[in-house]
Amino acid sequence: MDGIVKRVIEAFRKRSERGLEKYGTTLERNDLTNLEWLQHLQEELMDATLYIEKLKDEEKNKQSN
Repeated sequence: MDGIVKRVIEAFRKRSERGLEKYGTTLERNDLTNLEWLQHLQEELMDATLYIEKLKDEEKNKQSN
């Protein structure tokens, strides 16, 4: 198996374990509506957009120095 794929699988495994420890449940839970799941997804994507913007700023700053 590709080493990158192995690392991603391991990262998913660890993330699942952390989520279970933090929230006491898995994604197999059924106490959220589809709209609530979509809200969670939207918030995660918003965070990702912020991370991208931060890294873009850092790269721009590197290039201007």
